[in-house]
Amino acid sequence: MLNEQIQKLLNNLIGIENLSSTLYLAMSAYMATKNYTGMANWLRLQSEEERTHMLKLIDYVTNRGGKVEIQTMPTQPTDFGSPLETFKRVLEHEKYVTDGYRQALDFASKMDSQTAILFQDFLREQVDEEAQSQTIVDRLNLAQNNSSAILLLDQELGQRKAPPATPAG
Repeated sequence: MLNEQIQKLLNNLIGIENLSSTLYLAMSAYMATKNYTGMANWLRLQSEEERTHMLKLIDYVTNRGGKVEIQTMPTQPTDFGSPLETFKRVLEHEKYVTDGYRQALDFASKMDSQTAILFQDFLREQVDEEAQSQTIVDRLNLAQNNSSAILLLDQELGQRKAPPATPAG
């Protein structure tokens, strides 16, 4: 059975992952309306990845006999500016997620080693999440307003594929 404080912490992280998924889906739709189809693809897959994280947390809570509370999500913006502005926001959001897991790990380390290990796994993945986002921001900064360079990056981001499905459990 989960400690009440740990359960609350996990539900907060479920909310963060749900927000991440929703935010990236909104960004994907926005990029699609601007005909940046590769960036839209990358963001949609990122949205799915965040949803997978949320489901993993939900499964963990239920498997430990806890109670899942799905929070209401705020309406997301419909305009995210330029590709650079959009991906700067992605990077900022990933840093926010990392900070949430870092704080959760600090707390869980004192109370629940099983949950702390789960948070360590997510934190390890966050290193990659931030690095990918930073690379895209850096490359968009290099591109400046060069539409050919931006379209080349858009094409490259369109090559991202969804990871193979893994069985639930």
